[in-house]
Amino acid sequence: MTPTMLRQLWSLVEKTQASTLVTLDDASLVQCLLKQFNKEAAINGKEADLLTDYICSRISLIRDMAEARLSGEASA
Repeated sequence: MTPTMLRQLWSLVEKTQASTLVTLDDASLVQCLLKQFNKEAAINGKEADLLTDYICSRISLIRDMAEARLSGEASA
C-alpha cells in the first residue's frame, strides 16, 4: 500500500461521522470505508484487498479515534 493511500484512508476516517464509525459492526465498517475510498480514488482488486487487510488490522484504533471525537464533542 502506498503512502498516498494511507493518507487518503486516514483522511477519510477523519471525515466520516464518528457515530457511524462506532456503531457499525466490523464487516460493515470495512465495507463503508472501502466504498467511500473507492469513490475518491478508483482502486484495483489487489489494492482493495490490501486496504481491507489494513482496515481490519486497525479497527480498534479507528473506533478509539471515533470515540475520542464523540467524547470531545460532548464536552464542548
